[in-house]
Amino acid sequence: MITTEFARTMARYNRWQNRSLLKAATALSDRERWQDRGTFFKSIAETLNHVLWDDRVWLARLRGDASMAAVIGERHPYTDMPQDWAEYVHDRTAFDDEIVVWADALTADDLTRSTPWIRGSEPVETNFGFNLVHMVNHQTHHRGQVHAMLTQAGVEPEPTDLQMLAVIGDVERGKE
Repeated sequence: MITTEFARTMARYNRWQNRSLLKAATALSDRERWQDRGTFFKSIAETLNHVLWDDRVWLARLRGDASMAAVIGERHPYTDMPQDWAEYVHDRTAFDDEIVVWADALTADDLTRSTPWIRGSEPVETNFGFNLVHMVNHQTHHRGQVHAMLTQAGVEPEPTDLQMLAVIGDVERGKE
């Protein structure tokens, strides 16, 4: 379904895009970041917290750590996360780096194995590669919402086009 190169590229894209959103959101006040903007998770901060929460759950599942996925899953996805902006930026940045390291270690065999997890109270198993694509798609979906909220708030994140990662994101692609 996917390749290890795809996983590595998406991990770097995720990190690059999150850094862009964090930089733009830092230009806002705390009140502006938590302001209800009429979206599903209401605010920029709550949406960003939801994405971090979900990334942690899915990475734990993909690593095969069901107990950690359960612990994370018990937390409230957007209010039981860092309320302090500096703490959030630190946590998000560190976790994005962790995702890159994890993706760099993936093998072709990893991408074809099954991933057991719990949906509600029911155990399920789905393909690792499929779940990884879901994680990437979920990140992109919610980052799009945050991008729109930031733009409406008067700050401009960097471009989101994947091709721009190749143009301006050389450090993100590992060409350090």
